[in-house]
Amino acid sequence: MTTAHIPPDWAFEFHGHRCPFMPIGYRMGRLALERLGIDREKDHGFYVFPELGEGHPQTCMMDGIQAATGATYGKLLMAKTFYGKLAAVFYHPDRDAVRYSLQPDFIDEMGRHEFFAYRKRGVEPSQIPADITEDLIRWVADLPDETIYKVQDLPDFVYEPVKSSFNKIRCSTCGEYVFERYVRTKDGAPVCIPCSGYEPPAHPRHPLP
Repeated sequence: MTTAHIPPDWAFEFHGHRCPFMPIGYRMGRLALERLGIDREKDHGFYVFPELGEGHPQTCMMDGIQAATGATYGKLLMAKTFYGKLAAVFYHPDRDAVRYSLQPDFIDEMGRHEFFAYRKRGVEPSQIPADITEDLIRWVADLPDETIYKVQDLPDFVYEPVKSSFNKIRCSTCGEYVFERYVRTKDGAPVCIPCSGYEPPAHPRHPLP
């Protein structure tokens, strides 16, 4: 089945350029909401765990997922696993979880498009001729869902979000507020992480099962 989950103009504006992977993420997010039987998240009750990392292309999917689902970084509803895979897990505490990944054959076929010849030469998406970009976006939009996505229900998936707290303390060194769970102690006084000299991990991993 081919769905009509086309991103609205504001999603492209938010993303910054037109490309195929933001719409792929948008469609993935909308399909996940439908499969779980939930609406776009307004508050803080739905979570997405993209399996993408960094230092590789096609992470534009995540902006599409955010636009489609309302599970945004700003609301702490999205956290990358840094697996370096074109996939994401969608989880609602009352509706279980589902994992969507891109079909390898689809990735291979799409990679033959002229759009990627430009990208591999280092040309940014906004600088690629518009007719080439739009041709690829239309090609993807016309494909059946099952050609693009592999779907796996995850009935045993469990995630416990960190409990939120409004409590904060002023750092005794710089004077700025720091939320309580990030306060450190130095010479018996409360300090923020930068003033403590502590070096946090470069990429804190999300506690996926």
